[in-house]
This record gives sequence, structure tokens and C-alpha cells, in this order.
Amino acid sequence: MALFKKKQNQEITISDIQLPEHIGIIMDGNGRWAKKRGLPRSAGHTAGAQTFRKIARYCSDIGIKHLTVYAFSTENWRRPGDEVDALMRLFKDYLQEAIRDFKDDSIVLRFLGDRTAFSPELLSLMNENEEESCNRDGMILNIAMNYGGRAELVTAMQQMAQEVASGSLNPEDIDEQMISDHLYTKGQPDPDLIIRPSGENRTSNFLLWQSAYAEYVIMDVLWPDFTPNDLDSALIEYAKRNRRFGGV
Repeated sequence: MALFKKKQNQEITISDIQLPEHIGIIMDGNGRWAKKRGLPRSAGHTAGAQTFRKIARYCSDIGIKHLTVYAFSTENWRRPGDEVDALMRLFKDYLQEAIRDFKDDSIVLRFLGDRTAFSPELLSLMNENEEESCNRDGMILNIAMNYGGRAELVTAMQQMAQEVASGSLNPEDIDEQMISDHLYTKGQPDPDLIIRPSGENRTSNFLLWQSAYAEYVIMDVLWPDFTPNDLDSALIEYAKRNRRFGGV
């Protein structure tokens, strides 16, 4: 089945295509954006946060059901302390704003990753955002914070091992669906499309299990410069792909 309708002598737009149900975005390039302008890396993260807000709302407006953004990886703690501190302040500001600004939106906020490393203040804000938005009926916005695909799988295996040890799970019952049901994205569809701005050709430990059959679109634009038009281009490129899922 074609994913878009051909319009004679007209460009294809997102109104002509079947949108993916779940998009993942690796928000990459903040540091390089700042360096090109002679600014501190924290300025790039601030600009990237503004882009995130814009793109999240745009995805919601056009009808995307699930959006997962890679905000802070398990490896990002290795960055200089002042940069990590600046990111934590940005997260705090965003979470405070989200409680106010998203209250009239239909967006549901969820956080993926190991929360144990965050301050009590950040944890409280994350919990408050999830509780405030849980009964909304719009797009699910997953924000991956202190997230790593390998760590996610290790956590899932440990949980299943504990269930086997307690006698509540038989090893023979472990299958792909059960593993999916122990991941942070439990109950959500796997991503159809993963977008990586900045031109880098790496998965960077993002949704390793869930992205087994995702389409990747790599774009040569730094995240702070990413616009809704860039997203449209990625969606149109996705619509041209023939997804066979291992078949013919």
C-alpha cells in the first residue's frame, strides 16, 4: 500500500501521507551549534530546549500519537560538571514551565530512564508532570532522561530474573513481548521513524530494542536549527520507504 497520494505536478506535503504513529528524535548538535557561534555549550542547550518545545507541540498538532525525545543519556554524566549543572537547571525550568504551559494541552508527559540519579526536586517535578497529565487524551511525549538502551535492557532482565527467582515467572514464558513489557515504553508501539539531526550516523544507545525495524532519517541540520519544515521533510522521506519488516 502506498503511504502517500501522488498529486500531478504538485509537491508532496504531509497532508498527502500516512504519518508514523511513533517518532523518536535524537536531539543532537547543541554543542556544535554553540561552538560555531563562539558561545558556551550551555547556550546551545538553551536554544535546543526552545526547539524541543516547538517541535513537540508541532508533532501534537499534526496528529503524531507518540513522540520520544533523547534529552540526556546515561553517558552524558561524563561531560564537564558545569555543562551537566546547566542541563539540570534547564530540565528544572522546563518541568516547571510544563506544569503551567501544558495544562491546557492534551499532551501526556512520561519520563524514560533511571531516575535515581536526579535530585529530589527534579524527581518531584517529574512525578508532578506525569500525574497532572495522565488523564489527557492526546500525544504521549516520552522524555528520555538518564536513559540508555543497554541499561534499559539490563534493568528489564534483572526484573525478569527476580520474578523467576520468586516463582512468579517461568523462564519458558519469556518471549519478545514479555521483554517489551518490562521496558520503559511498556504499552506503547515501537517507533516507526527515528530522526537524527546533526548528520551523525549513530544510534547512540537510543531505543535499541524498540527500534529494531524503525526507519532512520539522518539530517544535516543541528538540533537548535531544526524546524517544523525539517520534520515535514523527514516525514515525507519516511513515507517513501517500503517497510518490509524482514519480508519480501
